[in-house]
Amino acid sequence: MAQINTCLKRTFTIFNIFFAIVGGVIISLALLAQFSTSFQEGGNLEGRVNGLFSLYIVGAIIMVLAILGAYGAHKESRVALIVFLVCMVLGCLVMFRYAVPVAVMRPQVEGMMEERFRMYLPLDENSENVKNMADNLQKTFHCCGLFSYNDWNNIPESCKCNPEEEEEGKCQTVSYRSYLLIFLSFQSLMERSTSIYTQTCFPIIMHYILLGFDIVLGVFFTLAILALLGMILSSVMIHQMRYPNRPPILLTVSTVLSTSPPKYEELYNSPPY
Repeated sequence: MAQINTCLKRTFTIFNIFFAIVGGVIISLALLAQFSTSFQEGGNLEGRVNGLFSLYIVGAIIMVLAILGAYGAHKESRVALIVFLVCMVLGCLVMFRYAVPVAVMRPQVEGMMEERFRMYLPLDENSENVKNMADNLQKTFHCCGLFSYNDWNNIPESCKCNPEEEEEGKCQTVSYRSYLLIFLSFQSLMERSTSIYTQTCFPIIMHYILLGFDIVLGVFFTLAILALLGMILSSVMIHQMRYPNRPPILLTVSTVLSTSPPKYEELYNSPPY
């Protein structure tokens, strides 16, 4: 004999299907982030691997919990539902534990990143990995320099525009000094001009970093709300399995709003026998 209300069981099953979809979305976001940040050659962005690994783990755990909850509801397994409830409680606490610091830190991210990126200037004098990363950024997003083209002592080819982009107004013409070696013995200083991208790279980088923060916050708070809802549904189901014969409490509007009969009706009504 079924111990759990059929309507509640269906609601819990739909919840777990949606929960599994959320896990799949998180895994898809991790794959998208992995491909979108794979422009760097010769290394990984700091924290990139750990962040992607965390997203994969969270998505997989969510899908496993969704399967566990659906199994517990279908088979009316108290053990599976209790394990699901404990995981929901822990998950809700963990989500709020990490979501609140991320939300507090978000307004400070731009200043922190600007201070850190300025340590890489000038880009020519930094390591090969930094120069390769800057070149790939400039080629991918059609920008020049982190904050200005002056971030380079010698403007690289990745900063230079093609004729089509010049017609679209995305470029600017700048003058710079270039040293040329003549006859392998004399060094002459020449003034040259070139057309480079007007857009700098740092605002583009910050756009994607802040977008990542917003996505992480959305994931944290969505998972916290889903965990809270899962706690409520699984608790009710466990309660029904523990007290299967207890009738449900139904409150109707008419019962709550109805008034007691007048005193004179009580006097004239004959008592039931």
